[in-house]
Amino acid sequence: MTQNVFPVPGSLQASAHVNAETYERLYRQSIDDPETFWREQAQILDWSQPFTQVKNTHYSPEDVTIQWFADGRLNASYNCLDRHAATRGNDAAVLWEGDAPGETKRITWSALHSEVSRLANALKKLGVKKGDFVSVYLPVVHQSIAAMLACARIGAIHSVVFSGFSSEALAGRIEDCRSRVLITADEGMRGGKYVPLKKNADAALEHLPFVEHVLVVRRTGRDVPMKAGRDRWYDEALAEVPDVCEPVDVTAEDPLFILYTSGSTGKPKGMLHTTGGYLVHAAASFKAMFDYHPGDIHFCTADVGWVTAHTYLIYGPLANGATIVLFEGVPTWPDASRWWQIIEQYKVNIFYTAPTAIRSLMREGEGPVRKHDLSSLKLMGSVGEPINPEAWLWYHEVVGGGRCPIVDTYWQTETGAVLLCPLPGAMALKPGSATKPFFGVRPALLGNDGKIVEGEGVGGLCFADSWPGQARTIHGDRERFLKTYFSTYPGFYFTGDGARRDADGYYWITGRLDDVINVSGHRLGTVEVEAALASHPSVAEAAVVGFPHDIKGQGIFAFVTLKEGVAESQDLQRDLIQIVRTRIGPIATPDRIEWAAQLPKNRSGKILRRILTRIAAGDFENHGDTSTVADPTVVADIVKRIQLQQT
Repeated sequence: MTQNVFPVPGSLQASAHVNAETYERLYRQSIDDPETFWREQAQILDWSQPFTQVKNTHYSPEDVTIQWFADGRLNASYNCLDRHAATRGNDAAVLWEGDAPGETKRITWSALHSEVSRLANALKKLGVKKGDFVSVYLPVVHQSIAAMLACARIGAIHSVVFSGFSSEALAGRIEDCRSRVLITADEGMRGGKYVPLKKNADAALEHLPFVEHVLVVRRTGRDVPMKAGRDRWYDEALAEVPDVCEPVDVTAEDPLFILYTSGSTGKPKGMLHTTGGYLVHAAASFKAMFDYHPGDIHFCTADVGWVTAHTYLIYGPLANGATIVLFEGVPTWPDASRWWQIIEQYKVNIFYTAPTAIRSLMREGEGPVRKHDLSSLKLMGSVGEPINPEAWLWYHEVVGGGRCPIVDTYWQTETGAVLLCPLPGAMALKPGSATKPFFGVRPALLGNDGKIVEGEGVGGLCFADSWPGQARTIHGDRERFLKTYFSTYPGFYFTGDGARRDADGYYWITGRLDDVINVSGHRLGTVEVEAALASHPSVAEAAVVGFPHDIKGQGIFAFVTLKEGVAESQDLQRDLIQIVRTRIGPIATPDRIEWAAQLPKNRSGKILRRILTRIAAGDFENHGDTSTVADPTVVADIVKRIQLQQT
């Protein structure tokens, strides 16, 4: 464990929204009197009808109640646009940096407001009403933000799908929420390469006849097929409608969006987030956690298809009136100085990215960073997975010049917004630790016996009671929601992660405890990858586990058993990799595939993945408890085979 402790910079102690004294006072109030605390925090938004009740929450073995500000009414689009456009219409809301250097757009609050209003009217013209789902499959372009806010403006529910997902993954997510409208693009651009979004969308819709309309953004301008009666160009549809659309009042508990996250079964979970609680949590935590002050330029590198972008690129910043940098490309193209060039160009003050990217750029050395003036930076953040101390220190010293606090944040798609994080003006930092709970958040470590671990210790990371940004359910599967998050430790929300608490009360995330792999900050269900591998006619069965990866944090290691008579070959390995990329997307590509004559199982036939996880990590001797393995020679055979390949 690192012994480095970085105190709060003197420059922040006086100017920060929250210092050490106010954190202790406000945190205690948020736990002892959450009604008063969250009532005050909710004033960060404009409410068309003020709420009278702050919270109605309860965890029990039978059912779970999660309601925040339930009788209040508001509109998320209004809070993110209208109130800023009215006074700062000519100021920049979005600074878009395209994949290719020099391809930029400056979008003002007035222009964004106008486009959102037109798109809202275009959606209404297509028959979209309050409560309808709209799927969005777009690259990182400003139209992605317009699509989300246009849905919110008319009370529709957006479902954004990561543009790196395959047509099959897209189809499954559209089918689950039964969207009648899809917004996509002709193509995307990533690292100088074309991403065939419209082609993928067409393939996804082949067997989804309920999708009636597709709006297509012209991103590259290259020819793509357009289906008569279904497909319309985005710009042409907007040109036909006015740029005035009154926002629809919704209740705080009306849905705002669903976002799919992988679980320990093959089917992704559509996490449903509602309007009032989510927006309060997003806006209040953005302001406190990033110590946002008017005029700060905020650059979050997340793709719009992930919750990080929903909360801390779009809703949280825009609700605060922040100017955001929206970047379409990758950090290493055309060279490894791309992010640093953008920070210098736009004089970015707040920078939020993932440990995977930091580790990747570390390999390029300090040279690409040193070429650029990063003196505008005042704060940096980390998200998606635990950041190892070595990467933290490089990020702090080389990128931040040793002066910028690093906000190492812990949260999930399910939680909506941050649960553990340092507040930069209040807490000393320990590299690799997510530090302490955000306001109103009550963490607990629970042992295998279900008892709470007091003081220093290790256990399953749980949270008692609720918080405003919490997902309300899994769309269409309430039973799965209750079973996944509330049945393991009754009375608590269980994250699926393990954690350690040190003597100072700081939390350290130790990794997943279920069958989910965290690859580059993206959660992938092992079952989903296994199902893709097993769909190949030569495969008898497959087991997928995570293993330590220098860049990604976790890589994907697949153990594959072939059917009798099928020969092992590199061509077959390539076929298996391609089938995973096709069914799920490039993000799920296995880093290693090893053939296994048999897989280790217990006597009831369950694959013992914990043993395979140790083998994948290079631990060939200590496999833990092997007493339940039906045939111990299976483990020895797998180890022997891998060792032979390494010699």
